[in-house]
Amino acid sequence: MYMLSLFGVIIAQLVVSRAFYLPGLAPVTYCEEGKTTDTCKSVISLYVNKLDSVESVIPYEYHSFDFCVSDESSSPVENLGQVVFGERIRPSPYKISFNKVEECKELCKKSYDPKKPDEMKKLAFLKKGIMLNYQHHWIIDNMPVTWCYDVEGDQKYCSPGFPIGCYVTKESKAKDACVTSAEFHKPDTYYVFNHVDITLTYHSSTDADWGSVVTSGVGGRLISAKLEPKSMKHDPTKKGADACKNAPAMAVPGEDKAKVDIKFTYSVFFQVNNNIKWSSRWDYILDSMPHTNIQWFSIMNSLVIVLFLSGMVAMILLRTLHKDIARYNQMDNSEDAQEEFGWKLVHGDVFRPPRKGMLLSIFLGSGVQIFFMSMITLVFACLGFLSPANRGALMTCSLVLYVCLGTPAGYISARMYKMFGGERWKTNVIMTAFFCPGFVFSLFFIMNLILWAKGSSAAIPFGTLVALLALWFCVSTPLTFVGAYFGFKKRTVEHPVRTNQIPRQIPDQSFYTKPLPGIFMGGVLPFGCIFIQLFFILNSIWSHQMYYMFGFLFLVFVILIVTCSEATILLCYFHLCAEDYHWWWRSFLTSGFTAFYLFIYCIHYFVAKLDIEGAASTFLYLGYTTIMVFLFFLLTGSIGFFACFWFVSKIYSVVKVD
Repeated sequence: MYMLSLFGVIIAQLVVSRAFYLPGLAPVTYCEEGKTTDTCKSVISLYVNKLDSVESVIPYEYHSFDFCVSDESSSPVENLGQVVFGERIRPSPYKISFNKVEECKELCKKSYDPKKPDEMKKLAFLKKGIMLNYQHHWIIDNMPVTWCYDVEGDQKYCSPGFPIGCYVTKESKAKDACVTSAEFHKPDTYYVFNHVDITLTYHSSTDADWGSVVTSGVGGRLISAKLEPKSMKHDPTKKGADACKNAPAMAVPGEDKAKVDIKFTYSVFFQVNNNIKWSSRWDYILDSMPHTNIQWFSIMNSLVIVLFLSGMVAMILLRTLHKDIARYNQMDNSEDAQEEFGWKLVHGDVFRPPRKGMLLSIFLGSGVQIFFMSMITLVFACLGFLSPANRGALMTCSLVLYVCLGTPAGYISARMYKMFGGERWKTNVIMTAFFCPGFVFSLFFIMNLILWAKGSSAAIPFGTLVALLALWFCVSTPLTFVGAYFGFKKRTVEHPVRTNQIPRQIPDQSFYTKPLPGIFMGGVLPFGCIFIQLFFILNSIWSHQMYYMFGFLFLVFVILIVTCSEATILLCYFHLCAEDYHWWWRSFLTSGFTAFYLFIYCIHYFVAKLDIEGAASTFLYLGYTTIMVFLFFLLTGSIGFFACFWFVSKIYSVVKVD
């Protein structure tokens, strides 16, 4: 009943969230020139963002390509998450005024002379970008400028980006990501999208819901920004709108023999639509995401199966345990008590400290830190604070929470290490503060060097890198020390049974009760409950699709916690019944092995779903995947360990031991 109630609350949250916009973002009202007020402006700013590709992990800034640029001194300030994700929002030279139609307005001209190496180098980089299908990402009124086109099933997909051009191979085949046209037929030719038709749709100010903002019907709030990219070779003898009519495609040959002149133009049109409210303006983008209906059905199906399996495992385990405890207590009360057997037989060794207790305590502290970071981030996301409209908020929230949650990491690590009987408390504190974050930062720094060498926008600037180190050393590390101080100051955790001085010999185990088979089997069920959601998460990261199903992600996270706990407890119970009391590391590795299946799935996704080319992009993909898998290993391993620790303490506290 509890899980059904939770499911109902989350579904209600998903439905209600569609009626509200991101908290803290107010609408902007636009008016025609000459009718502006303090609450209404006429200039609509168009910002450009980084360019990325599904065929390369390396994004670039807008000015890295030889496009028309403007003064970037007034660029918006990116938050920490945007900088880490490589977003670089810059002002554009496109001039747009509310309700002012522009047709074939010239932006700039670019010339490439084969006799000038610098110009040809820029042209070669532009061609490479077209070949790798690099995408523009533009922003108007904090909304992505979308490119909508028809897909299979008579549906329309609105992409938050559009390609910079189209490449026709030597076999006269256009790239799949480009718009195919009868004009795009020349082999080994690059077609530059040098013209865009921008259509802005607004909600008129005649709507009485605006209250005091209503301004005699001359204003509006933007509810969509769409464009259609085109390739045009403009006729220099024509001016204005005539220059774009019946213009052939702008073809750039693969061989650099002739001079190339590219003229960039744009048109702006306006439409009125009072049927869509400003608060619902993201719906057309999110609803057009591919496989949305499949995602709903698959998650519901997976949810029912996982809940059923979890209920069955819990019921069997509780019934079996109840019989064991009743039998053990009856034998203790009887005069002719027989020899102990089963999991009660190892009561004198079950709490014997594990080997490598220092490393285990460090992993547990870092795992708890990641757990609370993930939980709090998902709660904020479900409340709408980390929606796609608030760019970079998800990464910023995660980084800040991770830094501020150093205290729980130090506290848990110290408590566990003290329980294991460790005495090198200084080493424990230092390793907790630096081992796991240091491993992640080292990988991140190596990948950042590659991005620096490639001139990518994803390369973290030196100042931001210093800021991240300052957060680590000046905030996270002291908080870890504070947590460790209170952890060591607390009394040692008391176990329900005493530990014998001489360790008991473990009998020969069958194949199914040996450590490795149990560890391999333990991660199957937790992975089974997340792999569907994992596909859409990887799509949002590597295929640049928007992820917004945070309600379902929170639900899947709760199911992951339940399944990791139950799978680990069940296997731990079987091993204890087989008189194998080495459960400390096994409980951590059993649920932590889910990360291994995650890594295998990421490799499968790379091979089967992505078309990434180049050694640098492949290395970066594997590097980012390694970081994600390592953090997931710490998270799931800690969940399984503490569930198993609670279970073992509970069952040995309710049986009578002489």
